[in-house]
Amino acid sequence: MIGIIAGTNRPQSRSLQLSALYQRVLQEKNQPSQLIDLSRLPSDFTVSALYTNNGKNPVFNEFIQQVRSCDKLVFIIPEYNGSFPGVLKAFVDGFDYPSSFKNKKTALVGISSGDLGAALALSHFTDVLHYLGAQVLSQKVRFQGIDKALQEGQLLNPKHLEYLHRQAEALLAY
Repeated sequence: MIGIIAGTNRPQSRSLQLSALYQRVLQEKNQPSQLIDLSRLPSDFTVSALYTNNGKNPVFNEFIQQVRSCDKLVFIIPEYNGSFPGVLKAFVDGFDYPSSFKNKKTALVGISSGDLGAALALSHFTDVLHYLGAQVLSQKVRFQGIDKALQEGQLLNPKHLEYLHRQAEALLAY
């Protein structure tokens, strides 16, 4: 099972749209997957589910079980202020260290309105995943100008969809 994590809690985000598209790519390859939508996180999870409250929030515990049930993870990461969203870091911080991510195989997709396609965000998040012992696929996909490239859940440039297919194939072989 591959988990696809929409890396922001912003409702109806482009990350969520691209996550759904990635899920369709995996379906075409007959690969089961599940979408993990951070916009469904409890609004108080940083207080009710982390640190001394670890394991006490049943909704957050469902997220933990979803991630644990996955052999591989795809993170769709938007660029926020030159890095990745704080909610994604808080989400990762809610898991047991390092066992929840240790040796998990992961793939990263970055999206940005700017010209770098979330390069810094992917670099920063790669460091976090390496610290946790996850294995990060070297083939990262970056989309710049995502506000124009993704319309109504579809990538307008066929090459962009091809990039997702290539990464998915590499992740399946990983």
